[in-house]
Amino acid sequence: MNDLATGFDVLRPRLVRVAYGVLGDLAEAEDVVQEAWLRMWRAGVDGDVEGWLVVTVSRLALDVLKSARHRRERYVGPWLPEPVVTAPDPADRVTLDESMSLALHVVLESLSPAERTVFVLHDVFGMAFTEVAEAVGRTPEACRQLASRARRHVRARAPRFDVDEAEHRRAVALFAEAASGADLARLVDVLDPDVVLRTDGGGRVRAARNPVTGAGRVARFLVGVRTKFAATSVFVPAVVNGAPGLLRVLDGTVTGVFGFTVLDGRIREIDIQLNPEKLRSLP
Repeated sequence: MNDLATGFDVLRPRLVRVAYGVLGDLAEAEDVVQEAWLRMWRAGVDGDVEGWLVVTVSRLALDVLKSARHRRERYVGPWLPEPVVTAPDPADRVTLDESMSLALHVVLESLSPAERTVFVLHDVFGMAFTEVAEAVGRTPEACRQLASRARRHVRARAPRFDVDEAEHRRAVALFAEAASGADLARLVDVLDPDVVLRTDGGGRVRAARNPVTGAGRVARFLVGVRTKFAATSVFVPAVVNGAPGLLRVLDGTVTGVFGFTVLDGRIREIDIQLNPEKLRSLP
């Protein structure tokens, strides 16, 4: 039993990453992983424990996603995932890379549950189609077709940009300075002309009900928010879903998490999580 628990502790970060990739909800991902552990313990699994756990977590996450889709269809405004923010002690949190960015999760929301699960398992985590097929209850060939459709959709809506981390960090720092000072001209300068801003308030706090597009409109929106509602807040640099981002902090409480996509030194996408329900797990 102790060996089983030790092995599970080693695998747990990867299992949570898989579940989070499918669900976009860290709390639900952790619940799924805990349920998989209980099932493994009851079944007395031996042999390929890792393979069994990954398949079981994937199946459970797919089931949760199917039911969650109905809730998300009634969601107020844009839906963004619960952000994963690097904590002072990395061992306490899940770490991701740019493959699970907030922007990618927005695109994944438009896929069917099966397409999303297959794409995450194969394209993001590198699982073989035989393993993916076992997880989603389809044939390997059907999974290849699902992955191909999902891949085309993702490439069309979320093309990958090769951005140097230092360049990304510089753009975010310039954004923080301009936004903190409500400097409209400097904000326009750091934003891509075709920038898209999405805010997730979940109907619990004030947020834009639809994406805001264009450098001028986005800059005016940010200046307006800063002037009216958040003049006393501060921006704190953080790693958001594996990439440089910002926390908006007011009186010691995180009130917003900002994720960015950067292209040619300018910010192309801004995803702002404002929903207090999705900020509860932050340190």
